[in-house]
Amino acid sequence: IRQMRLVDYYGADDRTSMEHDNTSAFNCRWRAGQPGVWSQHAFGRAIDVNPVENPYVWSGGVSPSNGAPYVDRSNRRRGMIFHGDDVWWAFRYRGWEWGGDWTDVKDYQHFSLNGR
Repeated sequence: IRQMRLVDYYGADDRTSMEHDNTSAFNCRWRAGQPGVWSQHAFGRAIDVNPVENPYVWSGGVSPSNGAPYVDRSNRRRGMIFHGDDVWWAFRYRGWEWGGDWTDVKDYQHFSLNGR
């Protein structure tokens, strides 16, 4: 973990927190792109680990933008999470699911209890 601060340190701004490679969990906010639907982060049932090294990737881009060098998962570097590694197993053992296993988009930083 590069760093871990309460997201309040960044004014509860998820984007700024991610750009600073901040591992965070609780953040009382809506699900990204779905106003009115609570994020699992709002219940403390999700965590984002090393968001720069483990960015959110979709057909239109990458977030945080400074995570772009880590989109190529074949170039393994410290802080990156991979299916079957120790971090993955630590969460899966407890029933949490990983956004890197999603098929529509990849959220390599994200673990949650309900899989979303």
